[in-house]
Amino acid sequence: MHWDDLRYALAIARAGTLSGAAEALGVSHTTVGRRIRALEEGLGVRLFDATPEGFQPTEAGADLVAVAERMETDSLALEGRILGRDARWTGALRVSVMELVFRAFRGAFVSFLERYPGVDLTITATDDAVSLARREADVVLRLTNQPPEGLVGRKVGRLQFAPYAARSLVARIGEEAPLGSFPWIHWDERLNMQWLDAWLAQHAPGASIALRVDLSAAAMHELVAAGVGVQFLACVEGDADPALVRLGPLDPFACRDLWVLTLPELRATPRVRAFTDHMAEQLRGALQSAAP
Repeated sequence: MHWDDLRYALAIARAGTLSGAAEALGVSHTTVGRRIRALEEGLGVRLFDATPEGFQPTEAGADLVAVAERMETDSLALEGRILGRDARWTGALRVSVMELVFRAFRGAFVSFLERYPGVDLTITATDDAVSLARREADVVLRLTNQPPEGLVGRKVGRLQFAPYAARSLVARIGEEAPLGSFPWIHWDERLNMQWLDAWLAQHAPGASIALRVDLSAAAMHELVAAGVGVQFLACVEGDADPALVRLGPLDPFACRDLWVLTLPELRATPRVRAFTDHMAEQLRGALQSAAP
């Protein structure tokens, strides 16, 4: 058995489908199917059962996947330690940043490229969780008041959020109207955003829900600006949009810390340290000047 064969079994176990495993591995689903069949034939045992819920490991498959996970953990830990000893200021650097943060502070990324042209920077703008241990990113920028355990970094500031509405909607409902008089945009019930239900019950009792969505921050901004309803937006963007009006006073509940985070073994790597220092410097200044 080779580690490359085990990667395919591990991807199938995690994704549950050939297409999901193929996407994770960057190959075609036919390649995944062929590699799994070859592995089963070589071992003389069935590793996965095809069920309506997707591919499920057999008893032998579960044993193999457990071994593969341990091998992956050891391999990635070794890679991290080696990368952590890299003394170069040049080389690849993969950064995952929340879409909102990238859109609001993209100038900080541009100035980093100008300052460190030797760094081969890759940026992924997503609100989805990424695994640094699996090398999905070297550094992450996240809005959270509780950073994940196992990561180290810096809090570079706070982002205030507040309810915003289109000026046209405020003109129709009334500038002095209570929050409960406005239609609201809510999240898809599958996202389990019960905090908004509780907030509305306290601050906007009786409010109607105009629409439920599962959208990016940019798309939510567009819906609010179109007059569909009210929703929380980051003040750094909401206050800058002349089509929007902030409703009500600022609530400390709607503040989130902005962190730049990495793995402990990577923090001393020159290009990681350079990126962290640069972002801390740039974002602190930008957040102070944009504070509502």
